[in-house]
Amino acid sequence: QLCKRDCFTPVSIKEMTSQERSKAQQALMFLTEKKDGSIKGRMVYNGKPTREWLSREDVASPTAATESVLLTAAIDAMEGRDVMTSDIPNAFIQAEMPQTNDGMEKVIMKITGPLVELLIDINPNQYGPMVVYEKGRRVIYVWVLRAIYGMLIAALLWYKKFKLKLEGVGFIFNPYDPCVANRMIKNNLQTIIFHVDDIKSSHVDEKVNTEFEKWLNTEFGKHGEVTTRRGKLHDYLGMILDYGTKGEVKIDMQKYVLDMLNDFPIKFKEDQVATSPAGEKAFIGGVGKLLDKARSELFHTFVAKGLFLCKRARPDIQQAIAILTTRVKAPNESDWQKLLRLMKYLNGTKEKVLQLKIENINVIKWYVDASFAVHDDFKSHTGAIMTMGKGAVQSISRKQKLNTRSSTESELVGVDDVSTMILWTKLFLEHQGYDIERNIIYQDNKSTILLEENGRKSAGKRSRALNIRYFFISDQIEKGNMEIEYCPTESMVGDLLTKPLQGSKFIEFRNIILGEK
Repeated sequence: QLCKRDCFTPVSIKEMTSQERSKAQQALMFLTEKKDGSIKGRMVYNGKPTREWLSREDVASPTAATESVLLTAAIDAMEGRDVMTSDIPNAFIQAEMPQTNDGMEKVIMKITGPLVELLIDINPNQYGPMVVYEKGRRVIYVWVLRAIYGMLIAALLWYKKFKLKLEGVGFIFNPYDPCVANRMIKNNLQTIIFHVDDIKSSHVDEKVNTEFEKWLNTEFGKHGEVTTRRGKLHDYLGMILDYGTKGEVKIDMQKYVLDMLNDFPIKFKEDQVATSPAGEKAFIGGVGKLLDKARSELFHTFVAKGLFLCKRARPDIQQAIAILTTRVKAPNESDWQKLLRLMKYLNGTKEKVLQLKIENINVIKWYVDASFAVHDDFKSHTGAIMTMGKGAVQSISRKQKLNTRSSTESELVGVDDVSTMILWTKLFLEHQGYDIERNIIYQDNKSTILLEENGRKSAGKRSRALNIRYFFISDQIEKGNMEIEYCPTESMVGDLLTKPLQGSKFIEFRNIILGEK
């Protein structure tokens, strides 16, 4: 693949400057097992040392927001769109290295070991004369012409190329997610969302996706066919998108949960379960010795796995994960027990999936709540869910960064914590072509609502930080970007993401958040 695509060309050591030689990075070889069980070999550029002279701005590539993936998936289901997911083969190496005033930027790579023999076998006349010896090893230096996996700049180069190609056929990018683009075909919207080389395309007419598949192969399938999946089930970004029920999409990560349980060193029997992901004392720091290095790393690994899961298909565990993430730096025996409870809960709920259904695309509903002074340092905790009918399209559970003096203030900080996503969601959907008539925030604290609605009229001798927060919220209300409504505490679904609920109330709110009722 690398040779066919002219990804590099050998360069004589005599033609290299001392700086180019010192900056030449090693070519590494990796073998990976694909989903179908086949073995794939990949040559990778060792880009880690290049961090010393490349800024983040030079290499950072956009990726699709999880919120965008879930929102577009729910819209696909609502409108009954045909969905196609695609994978571009060898995406990075289809992007050329950037040009400079003097021509192409010169990036040198050093190839050693068995890879030298392979290159000589493929093209002895081109590579044979370029072999040099360093410390008894055969080495070939090559000038890299295309973005190779491992290069920090590779993902950004691919993104720029793919974006340019999409714009060339009429796609317009959503300014609130640089990996979402749309174009009108047959009076209906075709929406593309992509995460590096994984693409999801949707349109009400399946023929539009068929033509798009042909275009992808024409542009990027010369040396390997673009693989696509059609139908009701799509394995996309670690999630199974299931469109089997009309008007709904299920976000299924059951296999991911099973893999978590299988990889965990403690194996649970079927009856070893927990009725909720966190106990009543979840916020308490706990006692006990610090975990040894091995268990501390294990703790960190499984909290990270849980974080990935809760932001996609299992928001019911997000409050427990939010607490555990505050403990990864120095977990103790008590924290380990909290992780065990979470794993037992997953063991008893392996079949749970997130079900999303949009009932009114013009109305966004947010349930925002806060628990006052529940952390060890007396900071409060924010919880929120966003829905447009059935199931939580977005969920937030996080420790507040500001100490507050009352539940009223903590609720105010809670809305401010979520305000970025409240405004982003409205703007994102509007640029997708949907008129948002109402962006409602439900709260269960009437004093906070008065502060938010009255703004400066309610300003007293509070800190500047709090003044800024409720002035901002009241300003957004006045502009019509959001509105506040009272929600009784017994109906405040966001409560599940602010405190470790138990019993029937936990089950009731969990079922609402997961879209089971």
